[in-house]
Amino acid sequence: MSIATQSAGALAKPRLAAWPLAMLVLAIGLAALGYAFRLEAVTAVQTWESSTAYNHCWLVLPVALWLGWSRRHRLIGTLPRPSLLAAIAAAGPALAWLLAERLGIMEGRQLAALSMVLCLVVAVLGWQFARAMAAPLLYLFFLVPFGAFLVPALQRVTAWFITSGLQVLQIPYVADDLVIEIPAGAFLVAEACAGLRFIIAALAFGALYAVVMFRSPSRRLVVLALAIIVPIVANGFRALGIVLMGHWLGSAEAAAADHVVYGWAFFSLVILLLVAAGLPFRQDGTVPAAPPPAPSTRRPGMPMLLAAAVLSCVLSLSAPAVAAALDQAGGTAPMALRPRIVIPPGCSPMDAQGVLRCGGGTLQAQLLVFPQRSTWGQISAARTRLSAADDEALTYGVHGEGMAWQVRQTRDADTTTAVATWLDGAAAGGGLRSRMQQGWNSVTGAGGHPVVLAFVWRPTPPPQSVAMGQHERQWLRQALEAQAGGAAEQAAELSRR
Repeated sequence: MSIATQSAGALAKPRLAAWPLAMLVLAIGLAALGYAFRLEAVTAVQTWESSTAYNHCWLVLPVALWLGWSRRHRLIGTLPRPSLLAAIAAAGPALAWLLAERLGIMEGRQLAALSMVLCLVVAVLGWQFARAMAAPLLYLFFLVPFGAFLVPALQRVTAWFITSGLQVLQIPYVADDLVIEIPAGAFLVAEACAGLRFIIAALAFGALYAVVMFRSPSRRLVVLALAIIVPIVANGFRALGIVLMGHWLGSAEAAAADHVVYGWAFFSLVILLLVAAGLPFRQDGTVPAAPPPAPSTRRPGMPMLLAAAVLSCVLSLSAPAVAAALDQAGGTAPMALRPRIVIPPGCSPMDAQGVLRCGGGTLQAQLLVFPQRSTWGQISAARTRLSAADDEALTYGVHGEGMAWQVRQTRDADTTTAVATWLDGAAAGGGLRSRMQQGWNSVTGAGGHPVVLAFVWRPTPPPQSVAMGQHERQWLRQALEAQAGGAAEQAAELSRR
């Protein structure tokens, strides 16, 4: 055997042995983080399954694996290089996770948990691996179902497109917030019509297209910008087209029957046009790949490998440990009390559970008082459960003295739910200010008890459409405003204790 052959074998053995050892340590660390942050993972998967805006997330992991496989040549001649700096960096997302957990922002918790996972990967495998696999690692962030907070603003933009188009075309209409009525019928700009599903899917596709087809950072940024702007504009024209179809057909129901199918067909056409427009400017294969690094025989030491993995995991797991300690100190179960209802005209008590019999249906009230240290996530979960959220519902606000109701009416108008929250004697919405206030209360134990009050209206018989439910919406507004001296006042008093 020649000296050259012996040297090659000597170089290959430590390199082959180093990767399995590092991958074993990484797998153990990932299992620990996966168990600690299982709620974030389960919630994300449930969202992928239940929301059409995030169905594409099922493809993110296979795409990331394909990107990693296509870049495997970049790891030729490299060895894992554990990094204590990357392990220490896990403290940042751990703190962000704790903040998001106290504020009740699940998307923030999921983004922070994924960031901690990536910190562990870099801590164990090193920065050279991170640079070689930057694209597939960063693409994993599309696993997080983010962007839901944009839905109300996107609904307003879509409604503006519709009304502006009707004005230009001189088609008569009446707009009641997100309900637009033309002679052919009424159209509801529901959460599903906001276009979030198109924007998120286009952004995920645009990121892949930018990474695969372009090398210039400026061109990649242009592609990502277009992946955001074009779907918003396209969704506005799509919604306007459905309304115009109803106008030409003479039936709003006929035009809206397959609006989801029309939307995806139109969206697919827009994406294909974007791809075709970008092909003449592609840079794939024009930039030579960087030469592989010089082979190294220096194996990562076991102490360094374990130290990086353990430090990263300890810093990451400290966040849920602190949150669990805070929850244990304050308790989490809300207490249900009988609300002091001001009975609207035409209604009478039906039973002792806060249910009223009204001429056109039933009105039920529920009052929940939470412990002082409750997080906004627990409050938000109760609000969601009470309102039976779905993305085809009509949502609007009813505001009065010391009240801020969020009202949700199902698409067929058979159930309308109004929910309001009070903190420290004042009405609170679901914005960042309320979340920060209760987040501080959950840590310090200061402030009063968060209170959630809900009214559920079920007309009998149910209306045939949202347009026919307009009278019921007006009646519910009056009934909610009447609670200023009753259940709303009671909720404000309880929240001060």
